[in-house]
Amino acid sequence: MVAARITVNGKETPLSPAAPHTTVLDLLRERGLTGTKEGCAEGECGACSVLVARPGVNKPTDWVAVNACLVPAAALDGQEIITSEGLATVGEPGTRPTLHPVQEEMAVRGGSQCGYCTPGFICSMASEYYRPDRCAHAEPAAGSDAHADDAEHGPNGFDLHALSGNLCRCTGYRPIRDAAFAVGEPTEDDPLAQRREQDPPAPVATEYARDGATFLRKDTLAETLRLLRERPDAVVVAGSTDYGVEVNIRSRRAECVVAIDRLPELRELRVESDHIEIGAAVTLTEIERRLDGDVPLLAELFPQFASRLIRNSGTLGGNLGTGSPIGDSPPVLLALEASLVLADADGERVVPLAEYFTGYRQSVRRPDELIRAVRIPLPLSPVTAFHKIAKRRFDDISSVAIAFALDIEGGTVRKARIGLGGVAATPIRALATEAALEGKPWSAETARAAARVLRGEGTPMSDHRASSVHRSAMLGQSLLKLHAHTTEAVSS
Repeated sequence: MVAARITVNGKETPLSPAAPHTTVLDLLRERGLTGTKEGCAEGECGACSVLVARPGVNKPTDWVAVNACLVPAAALDGQEIITSEGLATVGEPGTRPTLHPVQEEMAVRGGSQCGYCTPGFICSMASEYYRPDRCAHAEPAAGSDAHADDAEHGPNGFDLHALSGNLCRCTGYRPIRDAAFAVGEPTEDDPLAQRREQDPPAPVATEYARDGATFLRKDTLAETLRLLRERPDAVVVAGSTDYGVEVNIRSRRAECVVAIDRLPELRELRVESDHIEIGAAVTLTEIERRLDGDVPLLAELFPQFASRLIRNSGTLGGNLGTGSPIGDSPPVLLALEASLVLADADGERVVPLAEYFTGYRQSVRRPDELIRAVRIPLPLSPVTAFHKIAKRRFDDISSVAIAFALDIEGGTVRKARIGLGGVAATPIRALATEAALEGKPWSAETARAAARVLRGEGTPMSDHRASSVHRSAMLGQSLLKLHAHTTEAVSS
């Protein structure tokens, strides 16, 4: 077994003597790369973001920004990362480095105030700078308002959602946006742009052990499943967006961690004639870009799911595996009538998601089983919507999440599927409301009657996010909102 190591800014860095739970952030800072900062230790501020070379969607390699505070350093064994220090071009000894175009724009446009968040913003901005399909828009004609309603996309094609997980506590967002909208295209001799044309580092088998703890990554799914049968106590991680918080905030120190994020069998996304199958370890960003709007309900979910930094690492398998009643993907997948493919060392079984959850953070999945894939049946219902009720527009945990998928033919609701989150110990289907809609005309009277039923679904509780009364009211209001929007669309 080759000693665990990461290539950081072009130089190999051994993991030893770091402990298996050590995050990429702590490893970098211990090795003197202190540009990467810790702000929240929960993946909510982006001060720690770094670039990782990952399999690309449009090119062999994408430079993907991730939260270094959440990812175990051992999870990047054999991988390649760039920090804010690695973006500048270092010249001859005694000369000043040449700033990267992103760094230059942030400097000249006043995008850095106290400077604490700046390295993280720069790494996230650099990820978008190198996005292969980013391209400048044609200038609108004089007097045209073609871009007037799109404050989140620059004329250079820069998508501000790329920065949605980065916080500036000095409220310097306007100059940061100016810098983002001013960057041009990478030059032909840009080494990081050229790097996109080469394959990313291949996954490597990892066995890193120190002080009685072990981090493991196997080559195949079969090996991993045999390992889980031997070690049912192991903690399974993909993007580590949940486990990383427990390590940082709750000081969790697992004896055995098993990584599944690079297993080829969990990284497939296939569109068949009667279903779409999404591998449990495909990141949310990859799903979003590869489906490219083909599943409208998922397309509506993704921008509201945490931040781009989290979506760059997080997976559907992880979001479902935690069993959280306030995860954003379960309501959507319930409305889509998704099923889960569960695998163990002996084979596979398919479980409808509506039968998967059994209690608070509990499910039918056994300790020696993994979620291999999510299956969404085709064809899709044509009328869909996802309503997330939260205190912030983006990067927040939902108080209530509601997903709708309706088949409406000749003005009558032929089929209704409604998924709910945040109103019970598990994500649930709104079965009574579905029954109140099916076979009825899609009218204001039907919507009002069904909304009264929807308000009574689940067992909503009061907590610091919302009261039970508010949650119930939002359920009913969401259906009235859906009816208003669909009738407006038809009339227009």
